[in-house]
Amino acid sequence: MKSSSRGSLFWGLILGVSLCLMVFGVLYLRGYHFMHTAKDTAPVAAPGETKPKLWHCPMHPQIIKDASGKCPICGMDLVPVPAQAAAAAAPAKEATPAKGEKKPLCYISPKNPEFIRFEPGKDAEGRELIPVYPAAPGVKIPADKKGKLWVSPTDMKYLRDKPGKDPQGQDLVPLEVMAGEPELPAAAAKKEKKIKYWVSPMDPGYVSDKPGKAPCGMDLVPVYETEGETAAEGTIAVEPNTLQSMGVRTAKAEVRPLSRTIRAVGVVNYDERRLAIVTTKINGWVDRLYMKITGEPIRKGQPLISIYSPELVAAQKEYLLALKNLKALEKSPYPEVKESAQRLVEASRRRLEYWDISRRQIETLEKTGEVKKDLTLSSPVNGIIIKRMVTQGQMVQAGMPLLEVADLSEVWIDGDIYEYELPWVKVGQPAEVTLAYIPGETFQGKVQYIYPYLKGTTRTAKVRLSFPNPGLKLKPEMYGQVMIKAPLPQSVVAVPAEAILDSGEKQVVFIALGKGRFEPREVKVGVEGDGSWREVVSGLKGGEEVVTSAQFLLDSESRIREAIAKMLRTPGHEAHGGAPAPGAPAPPAKKEAPPAPPAHKH
Repeated sequence: MKSSSRGSLFWGLILGVSLCLMVFGVLYLRGYHFMHTAKDTAPVAAPGETKPKLWHCPMHPQIIKDASGKCPICGMDLVPVPAQAAAAAAPAKEATPAKGEKKPLCYISPKNPEFIRFEPGKDAEGRELIPVYPAAPGVKIPADKKGKLWVSPTDMKYLRDKPGKDPQGQDLVPLEVMAGEPELPAAAAKKEKKIKYWVSPMDPGYVSDKPGKAPCGMDLVPVYETEGETAAEGTIAVEPNTLQSMGVRTAKAEVRPLSRTIRAVGVVNYDERRLAIVTTKINGWVDRLYMKITGEPIRKGQPLISIYSPELVAAQKEYLLALKNLKALEKSPYPEVKESAQRLVEASRRRLEYWDISRRQIETLEKTGEVKKDLTLSSPVNGIIIKRMVTQGQMVQAGMPLLEVADLSEVWIDGDIYEYELPWVKVGQPAEVTLAYIPGETFQGKVQYIYPYLKGTTRTAKVRLSFPNPGLKLKPEMYGQVMIKAPLPQSVVAVPAEAILDSGEKQVVFIALGKGRFEPREVKVGVEGDGSWREVVSGLKGGEEVVTSAQFLLDSESRIREAIAKMLRTPGHEAHGGAPAPGAPAPPAKKEAPPAPPAHKH
């Protein structure tokens, strides 16, 4: 390729690139100019003409806002108002009444409901038009003022007294209205809060009757009088949101039956009334021991021991001689002699009976006339041998215990209960006991005796319960779980136990008076029953509402209020570091000391 051709190609490329850059620059400038001219050529409202963008609820046309959102009545999304309806509604928006005032929807003739105007005036017959207001949700309207109008969903100015269609062909929407000026309830009138005093935010004890600075440098904060504030000291009022954050809960004082289930560990013991000791009243030797095993059951009258005693042999001989003498003197002509012989027989027989010789053995002695070497002692009761203190062949003396027998058909269970449970336990109350080795089986008994003393080591009182023992399942020295169900004889006023603040000196509950007001009240409490219910002896009536949680916060606030009230009643409390009490006379100004007399000059 020639040099001239290469030069032409180079300059052609340069020219092409330049043309491309020029085209892109022109296009960029034209786009920028188009965007700005589009903004500048947007439709502009003529002077004096306003076309705002408004939004309204399709179900409640009276709800009109200048931004999208939700209807405060039904919760539906607001829809844009057409330009024509927006232009009609714009003047109404501009004429929005002051806060707290309610603008009428329209004005209507008292005699002709079809005569509707949007400005106050008179109808064709000269009667004053009545203002008509939209009915607020949840507000009760008197029957003589209640009414209904039909309004266009897109034009609030199109109102009719009966259903139909607007000029655009849309169905009119019903609207509840009220004729006449709305009556505000007395409670709606807001009262201006009155400042009671000013207090330091860091030191509640610093009180002043005017604003200022606290010793810590912070501004004093006002304390307002609460509505319906009572004169009782310590009564407090708490805002609803503060109550919710504190977690305050309440419950009603109830008149209800109160009972308590007392549980204790019991120990099975012998019934002391059913214990017996077998002993002898004469000296002798155990010739034969019939019951040689401890724990062996015996029956009443069953032979236990045969004893040889010289005194017993001599007594048998005396009895036989007395009988023989009585027979010899039966035909005596002297009655005195016969009676004397009879008394001797009776004395000899009674002597044998006193030595526990059974009547059967004495009758055998009378029939046979033979003196036995040993005589048998029998068991006085049914039961079980729990101790054996004698061995066969052993010499025994009069009064020496030989065997101990216990009747286990009925046993005692001794339980230990605490001091605060004593008021619940009464003699004769039913009781139950369960044993670990027989799960599921319950034995029924009753309270037999309450011991009149306490154990010094455990500070518990001993209660004796009596239980029948069929099958001998309750064995002495066995542990059992005792349960005593103790109800009060009549219904009492009771509150949940957590509602009572016990300082050790007094008991206090907080009464909920309503509207966030609480009153501390001193009460006298009684016993505590099942379910954490506490008896209130005095100071409270059934049906009153008490606080069951966050009482400590209320108590601290009540004490602060009470202390401040006392300070406000005490003139000159500023001497203790506080500001002058509201309403209290100012302290007298300090007088300057008179000047010292001049010195005497010589």
